[in-house]
Amino acid sequence: MNSEKPLGSVIQGSLSEGLEIRLYPDVSVEDMRVGKFLVVQGVRSRFFCLLTDVLLGTSSPRIMSDPPSAEDSLLREILAGSGTYGTLKLSPMLMFTPSLGESEKEAAIAEEKQKAIDTLASFDIQTSGELELLPVKTIPSHFSQVYEASEKDFRTVFGWEDDPHRRNFSIGRPLDMEVPVCIDLNRFVERSNGIFGKSGTGKSFLTRLLISGVIRKQAAVNLMFDMHSEYGWEAVSEGKQFSTVKGLKQLFPSQVEIYTLDPESTKRRGVNNARELFLSYDQIQIEDLRLVSRDLGLSDASIDNANILQKEFGRSWIVRLLDMTNEDITLFCEEQQGHKGSISALQRKLMRLESLKYIRSACPHNYIDRILESLDAGINVVIEFGSQSNMLSYMLATNMITRRIHSRYVKKADRFLQTQNPLDKPRQLVITIEEAHRFLDSGIVNQTIFGTIAREMRKYFVTLLVVDQRPSGIDNEVMSQVGTRITCLLNDDKDIDAIFTGVSGGGGLRSVLAKLDSKQQALILGHAVPMPVVVRTRAYDQKFYTEIGDTDWKTKTDREVHDAANQAKANLGF
Repeated sequence: MNSEKPLGSVIQGSLSEGLEIRLYPDVSVEDMRVGKFLVVQGVRSRFFCLLTDVLLGTSSPRIMSDPPSAEDSLLREILAGSGTYGTLKLSPMLMFTPSLGESEKEAAIAEEKQKAIDTLASFDIQTSGELELLPVKTIPSHFSQVYEASEKDFRTVFGWEDDPHRRNFSIGRPLDMEVPVCIDLNRFVERSNGIFGKSGTGKSFLTRLLISGVIRKQAAVNLMFDMHSEYGWEAVSEGKQFSTVKGLKQLFPSQVEIYTLDPESTKRRGVNNARELFLSYDQIQIEDLRLVSRDLGLSDASIDNANILQKEFGRSWIVRLLDMTNEDITLFCEEQQGHKGSISALQRKLMRLESLKYIRSACPHNYIDRILESLDAGINVVIEFGSQSNMLSYMLATNMITRRIHSRYVKKADRFLQTQNPLDKPRQLVITIEEAHRFLDSGIVNQTIFGTIAREMRKYFVTLLVVDQRPSGIDNEVMSQVGTRITCLLNDDKDIDAIFTGVSGGGGLRSVLAKLDSKQQALILGHAVPMPVVVRTRAYDQKFYTEIGDTDWKTKTDREVHDAANQAKANLGF
């Protein structure tokens, strides 16, 4: 479709409800799809809009009561454009008004038509550095012309990937154009973000795509809790035929480190250079148990008695409890006023932790310190769970590790604020978690480290990337703090409502989200993009590997780089 040819004109509308556009007779309503990016050229300003609805209209009720038959093509052609027509609903998102001198303003009032042409010309010669896109505070006048967005419009709003002034990353393309739509990675990592969509819509591929961009542009360092072991080395591709796609370690061998909680499972999948990770009972705190109390079946009384045990035995309280006999428990309760039934139940429930392969009574090394050393060195960390991917195991390990890393970052941030020395500034850290609603449910969000991180935004240089298929399960206050939301198809009304929590004008976008395809389409809105946009997400394939991957892959074979990275780490004592 020719972007210089008008599609229709504004016939009515309001700032709160959006604009109504009547299509010209030669424009097919079937070419108008919800989610399209259109522009309206007003007298002074250019408005960037999102198509939110498509309607059919008639000029007379008689046409609807006596429509032409299927064979009467002549009458249908006569009515088209006058008796019958198509209308669009547009939601203005941004506006651009060129700065004008007084003489130009006077000329604009006298010659509105010429002024509109001059505005277009002025718009065309602007560069991304000179443009100032503003929130919409007004609307265009009656009969303003509506155009298909051009490549220049997309570049004006979303920038381009090789912009030297920004860390832009192309996440996809518009539904009907071959121009990249970029997100600003600097703004993306500033706040916690979310990737949402029902099962099978490609959330994992989108996550790999985004993290690859963050690594390539060095916008932040990443800590990923890989529940299903599909981000580190390789993953199974969706489709009828079996195939695999490269993980982050293959794309960035020198910039990604894999830690595993299940070394046997990791080796079976052909990953030979993963580092083992173990946790100990003395690292488990009451807050960790409170998070998994539902999975362990712990009552509030058991948690209260756990506090008594911790106060008496310190960090070794779980080991001491598991070694207690019935007589020991009775004696302890008599001395410390504990409840024997609750402590006995707590002991039985905590025995389930013995089945977790990565839990030890004591660890010879502080593995979390090793993870922090990797992150401090700018190496991205993927923690694989292997066969230990049940919800109890995932939630316990993820909360334990994150709480300690966040604590270290708080100390680093406080030191930086005190010294103001750039060398003391912590690297921006993005923590990726799956099944996020289990950590951010309104009933427990105030007791988990993830709720704290989400509310702090970037105060301590730590943000979240939450991946979930049930956003309605996430606390509303936390959802309102999610900066950028990348949403694939959702069917549940509660989930759709949750996506627009804290988003002004979200009502008009509901229809856009509901009309997405089930594969490779997403609605992006929030802090990292100037306006909401629907994209056909970038393919995660060989072309992407070449464009985004580590430059070493372009000159060496996978195995050569793999072996070289292993040798380098061995030399460093890893």
